[in-house]
Amino acid sequence: MSMKEAVALALRGRGQASPNPLVGAILELDGAIVGQGFHTFAGVDHAEIHALKEAGDLARGATLYVTLEPCSHHGRTGPCAEALIAAGVAKVIAAAEDPNPLVAGRGFHKLRDAGVEVVLEPSAEADKLNEAFFHFMRHGRPLVTLKTALTLDGKIAAPDDNRGWITSSTAREHVQQVRHDSDAILTGIGTVLADDCFLTDRSGLPRGRPLMRVVLDSRLRLPLASRMVTSAEDDLTVVATSAAPADRKRNLEERGVRVLTFDGANGRADIRRTVEWLGEQRYLSLLVEAGSKVNWAVLEAEAVDKIFFYYAPKILGGTESLPMAGGLGRRRRADAIKIERVTLHPIASNEFAVEGYVHRDR
Repeated sequence: MSMKEAVALALRGRGQASPNPLVGAILELDGAIVGQGFHTFAGVDHAEIHALKEAGDLARGATLYVTLEPCSHHGRTGPCAEALIAAGVAKVIAAAEDPNPLVAGRGFHKLRDAGVEVVLEPSAEADKLNEAFFHFMRHGRPLVTLKTALTLDGKIAAPDDNRGWITSSTAREHVQQVRHDSDAILTGIGTVLADDCFLTDRSGLPRGRPLMRVVLDSRLRLPLASRMVTSAEDDLTVVATSAAPADRKRNLEERGVRVLTFDGANGRADIRRTVEWLGEQRYLSLLVEAGSKVNWAVLEAEAVDKIFFYYAPKILGGTESLPMAGGLGRRRRADAIKIERVTLHPIASNEFAVEGYVHRDR
């Protein structure tokens, strides 16, 4: 038995558990699995409770492998730590302490006080599993990932004809999984006007709540007949400024679109306030899929925590093809935005993705 198996179990709750963490739990007795479970929707049994119910009396004297510290407080469900104690579980091996202030070590203390042996077995896989949840609990805002598809020379669009795709169907399928793992997705009005996109989760996998689509649209140019608006089902938020016409705001709201007014610099919608709002709604993760201007705007606003770039074996060249990030950019090489903890992911033949985290000096 290993923590990797518990992580694999937890992954079965992807797209369903938010705003709760992904958790996998396995009960083992005399070398055999007697119970297992994973967390899905908020308000239903936690992973540990699923495992206990499956094990029944065999939970007594068993060892629990769990990807996160068992909870110790009353929420929509009862405390898992108390249930484990009552069932007679002898040992708990957990991959991480829960940073939720309502837990934060209290589950471990409760178990130890009851005579249950507790072992902390750190796992990089388990940390990765819940990086958005951990980030949210520590910072109170969603983990923001900038995702884009680009050529080897860093271009995302040609100047004249952009029919077709930069990356392969395999890469685009992978994007749908990334969308499925996200709570919200953000783009700019320029992308919507150019592509008339849906920007939905098309993975076909179950979700705990709809993918919240967010459009930065300072003057509310979003067409009422666009795919975005006609498909809105309490899953579309448009962020405007106070300069937007009142009649356009009213027309969008009449069609079920939420319109927020966050004034930022230079007549633009405030990106950081938008991210804060998403945190207030308990969205753990935000995926940015936008054009050159918005890509740079979110980077310059220091709103991006992570990047995920898909590279295709193509070169566009030229000065008119759009770069991944436009705007003024940084004027000195020493001021470049630094990316750390970089991982390369093979995607398809000759295609790869770069995953990394924005370096913070503070």
